[in-house]
Amino acid sequence: MTDSESRLIPPPLTLYVHLPWCVKKCPYCDFNSHALTENLPEGDYIDALLADLEQDLPLVWGRPVHSIFFGGGTPSLFSAKQLDRFLSAVRGLLPLAPNAEITLEANPGTVEHDSFLAYRDAGINRVSLGVQSFDDTALRRIGRIHGAREAEKAAEMIRDAGLDNYNIVLMYGLPGQSIQQAVKDVETALQLSPSHISHYQLTLEPNTAFHANPPTLPGDESCWDMQEASSGLLAGEGFEQYEISAWAREGKPSAHNLNYWRYGDYLGIGAGAHGKITLAADNEIRRTSKQRHPKAYLGSIQTGQWLAESRSISEKERCFEFFLNQLRLRGGVHMDDFSPRTGLDWDFARENVAKAEVRGLLKRQANRLVPTGLGWRFINEIQELFLPQES
Repeated sequence: MTDSESRLIPPPLTLYVHLPWCVKKCPYCDFNSHALTENLPEGDYIDALLADLEQDLPLVWGRPVHSIFFGGGTPSLFSAKQLDRFLSAVRGLLPLAPNAEITLEANPGTVEHDSFLAYRDAGINRVSLGVQSFDDTALRRIGRIHGAREAEKAAEMIRDAGLDNYNIVLMYGLPGQSIQQAVKDVETALQLSPSHISHYQLTLEPNTAFHANPPTLPGDESCWDMQEASSGLLAGEGFEQYEISAWAREGKPSAHNLNYWRYGDYLGIGAGAHGKITLAADNEIRRTSKQRHPKAYLGSIQTGQWLAESRSISEKERCFEFFLNQLRLRGGVHMDDFSPRTGLDWDFARENVAKAEVRGLLKRQANRLVPTGLGWRFINEIQELFLPQES
């Protein structure tokens, strides 16, 4: 056994479940989502998810799952009855950690979700509500099919169902948006008492309708001002920024996302879902992805061909991915995580860390590397230092 083999230790494990259908594809969305043009095949899809999970089990025998995240698409198009069936089966296949966080992404429109009380009874204990904005004009400009009042009503229904751990997703830098309007969205969200707010800047991603026909967006400086003004408001209301785009009340960060950013492991099941699994005995970290199109994925229940890709991550990639992820955390890079989560000696990263320190982008605080004020604004520049160099 080599030094690197002895250092690689499996990190916490989570489960990501991709449910790919939406009522309508948003023009800014580059996720693997598909407009629903016929009846939702939810029963068949749940069957496929469980078969997919069973073929992944040998990768994670005996490891507890600390969270489950239903992402999409619009997962709340699925009924509580079918999600209950899935979760009941999962409990028989995998050990769930006590009080495991189980999150459902949901949209505000009433046609896009079951009763939130029914979801809670099915085992969902956290909801992430895709609001994006509370301004009806802004919502129309970005192709959303709900209005501000529907969003507020959905938040009230979530709270009334006893789901007090819930997230509101907001976007800023929207077409025609002013700083005042961006801040107003945050103020409205705060009035609804979420435990978590995700606050993203709209970007024009390849292979989207907005990329092909781009709207006019606020400039970089205006977006920075929106972010700074919103950050001040959130901090003043007791929210802590633990990741670039994520704010939470004390003790309420997203367990699934935090594990992701700390370079933890996750099984990915569902159409196009990605996974990352540490195989310590083989000194290997493996990435997987599943059949991307829903029809191909559903067909895998006959063929058994769930995987679209499965590959081992090189040492250089491990180093880059570790810093790419942990540098998004406001608390910085956990240096003690590096060797057990990458299997590499710290010397592998030392030179590039020193470059970031010399440029005033990173500073050391006990066992962490924390971005400076300058570094936090230019995180991409720090991440680029760790890009694998072509040999």
